[in-house]
Amino acid sequence: MRTLGIDPGLATMGWGIVEEQGGQLRLIAVGALTTPAGTPLPERLHYLYNELCRLIAEHRPQSAAIEELFFGKNVNTALTVGQARGVALLALVQAHVPVFEYKPTVVKQAVAGYGGADKKQMQEMVRMTLDLNLVPKPDDAADALAIAICHVYSNPMLRRLGEA
Repeated sequence: MRTLGIDPGLATMGWGIVEEQGGQLRLIAVGALTTPAGTPLPERLHYLYNELCRLIAEHRPQSAAIEELFFGKNVNTALTVGQARGVALLALVQAHVPVFEYKPTVVKQAVAGYGGADKKQMQEMVRMTLDLNLVPKPDDAADALAIAICHVYSNPMLRRLGEA
């Protein structure tokens, strides 16, 4: 199963694609989409949408996992991240890619075994899980891979629950 993980953001949207075969995970591709500050919001969202559509067409994921919106103290940041997240969801739904959403603590629990894991612990677990020499950069890309890994780990249970 090929899974696209997305760490939503307006300035930087991390993405990572992993494939699971016979219980083994391997990295297919990873990166980040960046939009310049000062560019009008509609243009930034349009760029993210177009690039996600291109990635989906190129890599043909069978599922996608995206982080649920974490509402912090900064309302403006939450709103722009929410808009970028909406663009990602639209691109995935239009491509008929099933979308699964995960809270940050669930991703940390699945990948590091502890819902309060810090960024360094998560990055190292992503590196080890995918047998990489280095932690993927930028951080948003490593986060997106963690989200994809979380889904691959969770998917067998989700399938069983759906069949019940």
